[in-house]
Amino acid sequence: MSVDLVVVGMGYVGLPLASEATRAGLKVVGFDTSLTVVTGLNAGVSHIDDVPDDEVHDLLARGFVATSDQSILSTAATVIICVPTPLAPGGGPDLRAVNAALDAVARHLQRGQLIVLESTTYPGTTDEVAKPLLEASGLIVGTDIHLAFSPERIDPGNISFGVANTPKVVGGCTPACTQAAVGFYSRFISSVFPAKGTREAEMSKLLENTYRHVNIALVNELARFCHELEIDIWNVIELASSKPFGFQAFRPGPGVGGHCIPIDPQYLAYKVRTELGQTTQFIELAQQINAGMPGYIVERATAQLGRTNRPITDAKVLLLGVSYKADIADTRETPATALRLAFNHAGAEVTYYDPLVPVWRAAGGVHLRSEPDLDTALASCDLAVLVQAHTAFDLIRIAKLAPLVFDTRGILPKNDNVESL
Repeated sequence: MSVDLVVVGMGYVGLPLASEATRAGLKVVGFDTSLTVVTGLNAGVSHIDDVPDDEVHDLLARGFVATSDQSILSTAATVIICVPTPLAPGGGPDLRAVNAALDAVARHLQRGQLIVLESTTYPGTTDEVAKPLLEASGLIVGTDIHLAFSPERIDPGNISFGVANTPKVVGGCTPACTQAAVGFYSRFISSVFPAKGTREAEMSKLLENTYRHVNIALVNELARFCHELEIDIWNVIELASSKPFGFQAFRPGPGVGGHCIPIDPQYLAYKVRTELGQTTQFIELAQQINAGMPGYIVERATAQLGRTNRPITDAKVLLLGVSYKADIADTRETPATALRLAFNHAGAEVTYYDPLVPVWRAAGGVHLRSEPDLDTALASCDLAVLVQAHTAFDLIRIAKLAPLVFDTRGILPKNDNVESL
């Protein structure tokens, strides 16, 4: 084999993975079907928040190259698939990108190769979908080739944990497959944990994000009750956090976003529903509560406006920060989308300001542009809604200049014009 690794999919998962492997001395090629992505990377231009342009230039100097030529797959000792798995209409993962990647790999499969799926999906995908597609080549998993699943754990914007120091879970179709995958990842990741099998590795990712989904829903529901009971939920969380054991702080907000929390638990719900004929009650309730937060915020904001004799109808509402997470530009599944639609439905005129998202590809194919000047936008709105607390925001200035502010993050300085979730 002439290449140590081909990473299929140069997105939020694939590019950081390729970057870490390259810096560890591996000969790496990034494969993507997007000519725009490939051309940009080969020119030293990144499209991912966590991989700046200077890092791409460094990777190119170390021998990294991007390509859309499938033939490169036949030259790789290891192929890792990192393609998107959005929700399908039935609630399960849309595996079209995974299947396309597997088909491409199968056409160029070579004896001795290690194939790893990192795309998040339901338990059983590696054994039930990937294995048959690869073995259609005539090569047998566990004998001629190795196949494993390793859930991605990328946390965009996290400056403390990246690919190298985030523990890696690996589960193979056979013990030999697991051993091969553990050996590979150990070349550039500090801690690698072997799973009993592929299903355990697949399920571990769903457990991680379902845990977060359910606990966020819990604190979102408590925030609503605490408001009615005139209890400061933020102080409650601070007090509970003083306990050094038995409690982990989750904080309320406008909903959940990104590719993981609002989507991954639904893969598990789909698997349980279609294979076992049962319902995942915690997951479905958490989904209902978290999805209801934008509507609840509009209700609270309407009441806030009403107390100053400003009707929501025809009010000018400014959303501050429309990415799904603070200090990143990623708007996938952002709760700001549902907030915008809910305010529009109530009759408000909605604009936004986000220094990281100059153009927002919002719902329905609508492309919106950020207000060019924050001070002007604050002075001209009736209500500003803090959706994401980017560190670039001057919170004191926001609280001072906006006529009214609804703070979904509980961090703005309190005064008469600021109301918190």
